[in-house]
Amino acid sequence: MKRFALLALALLLVLPQFAAAADASDKQIKTGFIYDGPVGDAGWTYAHGEGRKQMETLTFVEPSTYIESVPEGAESARIITGLVRKGHNLVFTTSFGYMDATLEVAKRYKDVVFMHCSGYKSAENVGNYFGRMYEPRYLSGIVAGKMTKTNVIGYVAAFPIPEVIRGINAFTLGVQSVNPKAEVRVVWTQTWFDPGIERDAADSLLDVGADVLAMHQDAPATMQAAEARGAYVIGYNSDMRSFAPNAFLTAPVWNWGPLYSKVAQEVKDGTWKSESIWWGMKQDLVQLAPISAKVPADVQQLVQQKADAIKSGSLHPFAGPVKDQDGKVQVAAGNTPSDGDLLGMSYFVEGVQGTIPK
Repeated sequence: MKRFALLALALLLVLPQFAAAADASDKQIKTGFIYDGPVGDAGWTYAHGEGRKQMETLTFVEPSTYIESVPEGAESARIITGLVRKGHNLVFTTSFGYMDATLEVAKRYKDVVFMHCSGYKSAENVGNYFGRMYEPRYLSGIVAGKMTKTNVIGYVAAFPIPEVIRGINAFTLGVQSVNPKAEVRVVWTQTWFDPGIERDAADSLLDVGADVLAMHQDAPATMQAAEARGAYVIGYNSDMRSFAPNAFLTAPVWNWGPLYSKVAQEVKDGTWKSESIWWGMKQDLVQLAPISAKVPADVQQLVQQKADAIKSGSLHPFAGPVKDQDGKVQVAAGNTPSDGDLLGMSYFVEGVQGTIPK
């Protein structure tokens, strides 16, 4: 009888573990995505969509639901709630302006995992994620600095938030590293996606002598402006060369698939924990699109050397000394800024022409 009692006790202890393992192995992940633009924008939302498709190749991930062009702010909370009520157990909100709405909904649905892109707030069931886009931005600046003839490079920028400022600065530092005479002129659009406004901003920069354009926008309008005016252009988000085959030089691009797949796997396995993910070129979340044949071979080789150095950790785009527009040292020689300093960046470096609106 003792043997039977011991066997029964052992089964009582082991069966819950088997049940938990079975639950994890059988768990299906139903993902929902909130986008601030259309998936056909060829830019930010398109890149997220490509990452979503890559994640969906995992056998345990059901076909995703995505909702396009959702306004940022309080209105997005209703849309996020709708996804949860339809049974989605993993929700990605893919723009900065969804941060507070994501946290608000997450408080009411503790059994759902939420991941917010580009934000800085988190909770027990809310993580955040982004990429070190400043790394390929720096590399694209090297290309621009080598290709400009007028030494005027235009930059069409969306909103004056640290993400965009950091990208402008990294690009400018890349330009300055090979061409200290060049300047980067910034025009703000106050929009992520508005092809008309973006095109006007690009044209205004071409009108003042810019012969290379760069952008932090979601539409290909800046690309098209450069193509129409015989200038060069650095794209963003995805490889947009089809919109400007004669103007395109390269582009810092996103590769969201590995990150989305990692998160989905962890949710399925029950190992997911709230964290702040900030991957770079080393993890292949951000990349530099293949460089155009218009760029000389020696420049391409230089860019590859710098890319390898960034991946190995021997080169940091913001390694000091870094001075701001007023000549004040922001990063001392021999130092590199902390992640907190990078995430809160609110100044322009030397070489940038323009102001940061309050």
